[in-house]
Amino acid sequence: MSRSRIATQALLAQVVVLVVVLGAGFAVTAHLLRQSAERQYEQRALAVARTVAQNPVLARRVSAGSDPGGEVQRTAQAVRRRTGMLFVVVTDRKGIRWSHPDSAEVGKKVSTPPTALDGHESVSIQRGTLGDSARAKVPLRSVDGSVVGEVSTGVRVSTALRAAVPLVREQGALSAGALLIGVAAAVLLARRLKRQTLGLEPAELTELVREQQAVLHGVGDGVVAVDPANRVTACNEEAARLLGGPVAPGTPLDRAELPAAVHRALAGRQELRQSVAVVGPRLLVLTAQSVRREQEDLGHVLTLRDRTEVDELERERSALRALSDALRAQAHEYTNRLHTLAGMLGAGDITEAQAYLRELAAAPLATEGRDGARIADPYLRGLLAAKTATSSEHGVRLRLDEDSYLPVRLTEPLDVVSVIGNLIDNAVRAARGGRRQPAWAELGVLAEGDTLHVAVADSGDGVRAEDAERLFHLGFTTRHPEEGAGHGIGLALARQLVAKHGGELRLGQAGGDEHGAVFLARIPGVLERRPPAGTERAGTHGGEQ
Repeated sequence: MSRSRIATQALLAQVVVLVVVLGAGFAVTAHLLRQSAERQYEQRALAVARTVAQNPVLARRVSAGSDPGGEVQRTAQAVRRRTGMLFVVVTDRKGIRWSHPDSAEVGKKVSTPPTALDGHESVSIQRGTLGDSARAKVPLRSVDGSVVGEVSTGVRVSTALRAAVPLVREQGALSAGALLIGVAAAVLLARRLKRQTLGLEPAELTELVREQQAVLHGVGDGVVAVDPANRVTACNEEAARLLGGPVAPGTPLDRAELPAAVHRALAGRQELRQSVAVVGPRLLVLTAQSVRREQEDLGHVLTLRDRTEVDELERERSALRALSDALRAQAHEYTNRLHTLAGMLGAGDITEAQAYLRELAAAPLATEGRDGARIADPYLRGLLAAKTATSSEHGVRLRLDEDSYLPVRLTEPLDVVSVIGNLIDNAVRAARGGRRQPAWAELGVLAEGDTLHVAVADSGDGVRAEDAERLFHLGFTTRHPEEGAGHGIGLALARQLVAKHGGELRLGQAGGDEHGAVFLARIPGVLERRPPAGTERAGTHGGEQ
């Protein structure tokens, strides 16, 4: 036979306790009611005995030793009938009956010893010739106060018990009602217990807790869970590390001080699949879903995965790829130029070859690499070369502002390249979709100590006023559906990277008559303190304009 379920066990235990308690209470109450009824009838018998003992005729006849005409018997019998007593017996000092319900017993000695001859009254439950009865014995006194006999009265015990029966029945009905109410409450409690435990047994609950602890503390992802009342029920060590501190179970969600993206996902019961969020200095991947069991809402669970290191590797790979693309473009470009120059020299066009060499000395964008170049950092030059080629493919001309000057290298090239790359991509996309022709995007960079100032403008249509406030929100994009799905991550990530260095990224101008949007960035602490030897700000070096 299978073991009873915990709800059934709880129900049976409560019913047994109720039956035992109510049964014991009923027994005690019935016993007290019986005792009360017996005491009541004992006092009733005592009152009748006192009344009979106060009759002077009876005392005189008993003390005289004669009862002509049986006056004592007739008086006692009359009292017995009027009061409903079982018996009214009058005896002398020797215990000889002068009255008795059975006339044959008159003149005989009583079956129980007289106890009132010493002048004291008494009440008790005794067995006599007429059965068990509640008896009262009162001394019978003569005119001078001497005790000449005894008056004994009694009521059947069964009569007293019959008087207690209605009270016992009422108590029984009350106990039965209490039992029914208790059983009903036990049933409801058992059902509630079953609902709260989702029908699981103690062993299953124990195993479930073990599994939960193993999962929460064994997986590499952060896990945060809330119940239907928006109270935090779980927050493992990885989640505490990613969110900046642990959250105690039972903490209301509004007081848990969670990052906005995490709080929004949990409070709004959002269903997320590999959603990217920037939390502090980290880039997290969020997955959220509701937890249900048989259509019952059990809460919401959010998992967090740290993609910061992966993203840094991806940005490093992108920068290296940009540099590699730039080198290939330069190699291809220089090869073409050398072939052209060789052809001119071979044809004897010395003058044209010299003019061509002077034109090459003008150092076009993205191929400036000599000492004295405006852009000294190879990562940024590589990025510009790659973005120049990509922009040209989209019909957008990427140009470098004539006042740009960066004579030192970057100390944080990956972050800076990511910021500038995202800004250029957005500018090229805006210029490509704008109404102005020819389409262009412009980058301006300027060094100030170890701080880099960046400005990116485009020929697009600008940013709408209603979009300006949301432009840096994660997931917001202005791309049209036909352009493909925009992730809405670039500007948010760029601002996060700038903020990481204590800088600022903002929208300088939403748009104007001559250009579209202008984005300005200030990134401190990302430049070398001193420029390379021999490098100085002189527009004549390298043929710069």
